[in-house]
Amino acid sequence: MNTHLPVADGRAVRKYVGTLARRHPTMLYGALALHVSAALAGLAAPRLLGGLVESVEQGTTAHHVDTIVALLAGFLVVQTVLTRFARYLSQVLGEQVLAELREDFVDNTLALPVGVVEDAGSGDLLTRTSRDVDQLGWSVRMALPEWTIAVITAVVTFVAALSVGWWVAIPCLLGAPPLVIGLRWYLKRAKDGYLRESATYSQINATLTETVEGARTVEALGLGPRRIAASDDDIAASYRAERYTLYLRTVFFPSMETSYLIPTVLTLLVGGYLYTQGEVSLGAVTTATLYVQMLIDPVDRIVSILDELQLGAASLARLLGVAQVPDDREVSGREPDGEHLEAEDVRFSYVEGRDVLHGVDLDIGVGERIAMVGPSGAGKSTLGRLLAGIHPPRTGSVTVGGVGLVELPLDDLRGHVALVTQEHHVFVGTLRENLVLARPGSSDDEVRAALDAVDALDWVDALDDGLDTEVGSGGRAVTAAQAQQLALARLVLADPHTLVLDEATSLIDPRAARHLERSLAAVLEGRTVIAIAHRLFSAHDADRVAVVEDGRIAELGSHDELVAAGGSYAALWDSWHGRG
Repeated sequence: MNTHLPVADGRAVRKYVGTLARRHPTMLYGALALHVSAALAGLAAPRLLGGLVESVEQGTTAHHVDTIVALLAGFLVVQTVLTRFARYLSQVLGEQVLAELREDFVDNTLALPVGVVEDAGSGDLLTRTSRDVDQLGWSVRMALPEWTIAVITAVVTFVAALSVGWWVAIPCLLGAPPLVIGLRWYLKRAKDGYLRESATYSQINATLTETVEGARTVEALGLGPRRIAASDDDIAASYRAERYTLYLRTVFFPSMETSYLIPTVLTLLVGGYLYTQGEVSLGAVTTATLYVQMLIDPVDRIVSILDELQLGAASLARLLGVAQVPDDREVSGREPDGEHLEAEDVRFSYVEGRDVLHGVDLDIGVGERIAMVGPSGAGKSTLGRLLAGIHPPRTGSVTVGGVGLVELPLDDLRGHVALVTQEHHVFVGTLRENLVLARPGSSDDEVRAALDAVDALDWVDALDDGLDTEVGSGGRAVTAAQAQQLALARLVLADPHTLVLDEATSLIDPRAARHLERSLAAVLEGRTVIAIAHRLFSAHDADRVAVVEDGRIAELGSHDELVAAGGSYAALWDSWHGRG
C-alpha cells in the first residue's frame, strides 16, 4: 500500500508565511497602508450622516444638506480610488508570492529521493501538484487580499464606533461570545477535516493512476471488478470526508449569521435608552448604529473567507510537507579518486525486514562493460539503481573512486554515474530544449552529433522544423523508440564516465536496438558501462556477464567462460537460441 508524503505542521506553515512576507516588505506595508487609508475614508459616511440627522433635528438649510452630500460623494470617490490601488498592489504581491511558492515546491519535489516518490506513488504527488496548487493559488490571489481588507476594515470601524462613546462597546462585547465560540468550534475541526479530504483525493488519484498504467494486466487477469470496487471504496471515503467538512460549514455559518444581528439590535436598544435619558444625542445613536451595521460586512467576510483560508492553509501544509522528506544522502565533501566503481556486501530492502539484495559484491574496472542478466524479479534493476546512486544500500557500500555514491552531491554524482531506464519522458518544448536539458548551452552541432550517435539524426532532420519541432503534450507525438533515442542522446550530451543502462533499448525492435547499441559502442569507448538487458546479444558483447538470481550474483565471468561452465547463464543462452 502506498504511503503518503508528510504534511507540515502549523508552526512550519506560519514560519514559511513569515519568510515570504519578509521578502517583500515594501509591497506588503504599502498595500496595508492603502487598505487602512481606504477604510478610514469609508468611516466618514456614518459621521456625516449622524451629524446630518442631528442638524435636521435642530433645524438646517438645504445648502448644509448639499454640502454633506457633496462630502459624502467626495469621500466615496477617495475610498474607491484607494481601494482600487490597494487591491491591485495586494494581487501583484499575491502573484509574486505564489510564483515563489511554486518555485520552492518544484525545487523540493525535484530533490525528493526517488525511493520516496516510488513508495508514495504518483497519486499523492499528483494531487499536491494540481489540486493543492490550484487551491492555494485562489487563496493567495483572492481570499488572502480580501480577508486582509476585511480585517483592516473591521478593526478601523470598531475603533471609530468606540470613538462615538464608551457605551458602544457593550453591544459589541455582548455579540462577541457567540462569534468566538463558533470560531473556536470550527477552527478546532476544520484543518484536520480538510487535510483528510485532500488525502482522499490523493488516494483516488493513486488508484486511478495504477489502474490506467496497469490496464493490460488488469484486463489479462480479470481484475476489472476488483479495481472498480477499490475506486468505489476511495470515492466513498472521499464522500464521507466531504460530508464532514460540509457539516462543519452548515453548523458554523448559520450560527455566525445569527451572532451578527446581536450587536446591531443591542446598539439600537442601548443607544435608544441613553437617548431617552438625555445622555447621548440622536446623531450619536445614528452614527454608532451605522458603524456597528458597517461591522457586519467585514466580519462576515472574515468568517466566510476563513473557510477558504483553511483550505489554502491545508494545501500549503501539504506542499511544504514535501520539503520535510529526509534526504537519503549525506554529502561528505570528499572527492573521488578516479572512476573505479565498487559494490561491497550490499544489502537493500524496499520494505523493512525483506531484503531484495543479499550481500552483493561487484568490482567494476574503469572502462569495463558489464552485462547484468537474470530472470525477472531477480534484483537486476535494483542493483543497477544502487550502482547509479539512486538508492543508498541498507548495509554495505557502493563507491566511486573510494567515495560513497550517496556522499556526493547530485550534480557531482551525475558527472560520474548516470542511469537510463526504459521509463522516459518527453518534455513540452522543442527537440532542442529537450536535449540541452542534459547540458545547457550545448551548440546545435553538439546536439546533432549526439542525435547522430544514437541513430536519431535522420528522423529529426526529416521533420519540417528539425530541432525547432515542438514535442510533448500538445506538440508533435514521438514514438516510444524515438523518445528512448532522445533520452540516450541526452546521455551523450551529459557525458558521464559511467553509464547504467536498465533495458534502455527495450522498446526498440531487435534489429534497431542491435544497430543502436553498435552505434553507441563508439560513443561509449573508454567509459564504464553496466547494461541491464533481457536480450542476451548485449551480454555476448560485454567484457563480463553478471548473472543475478534471488538478489545475489550467482555467476560472474565472460560470455565464453559462463557458457563453458554450463550453469545458469549457459541455460539462458541455450534457451535464447531455442536449444535444450
